[in-house]
Amino acid sequence: MTLDEVKEQCARLSPWAHFATVGADNAPDVVPVHPCWEGDVLWTMVGTNSVKSRNIQANPNVALHWQVTAEGDGVEIWGRAELFADLETKRRLWTGVFDYDLNMFAPEGPDNSPDTAFIAVYPQRALFVEMYGAKGQRTWRA
Repeated sequence: MTLDEVKEQCARLSPWAHFATVGADNAPDVVPVHPCWEGDVLWTMVGTNSVKSRNIQANPNVALHWQVTAEGDGVEIWGRAELFADLETKRRLWTGVFDYDLNMFAPEGPDNSPDTAFIAVYPQRALFVEMYGAKGQRTWRA
C-alpha cells in the first residue's frame, strides 16, 4: 500500500479521526480531530495550551484512527508529531490546506491568534483494514 492510497482511504472513511497522545505522566489521551493533509504531512489545528499540545511536547509519538464505516473498514496511522506556533506556518496553513474555515475557531486570523497552533504528524506507518480485518489488511511503512 502506498501513502497516497492511505490518504484516499482516510478521505473515504471520514473527515474525523481520533488522535491519541501520551503525556509526561504516561497517561493516554484520545480526542476527535479534523486533520488535513498537506503533501505527506497530516495537520490539525490546536490550542497552544491544549492537552494535545502539552502531550506531544512530552512525547512526540502519536496515533490516529479514522472512524470505522458501517462495513468495518478503518485506517490507523502512527507517526511523530511536532507543534508549530510560529506566524509563518500559521499564515501558510490558514488558507488552502484545511477543508473548513479556521476563522470559525480563531476569528482573529493567523496574525492575532497567539493561542492557536498546529500539530504536524509525520506518518511512519499505517494500517488499512477491511470489514474489521475479515477481508484483509494492508500496511504502509515510511
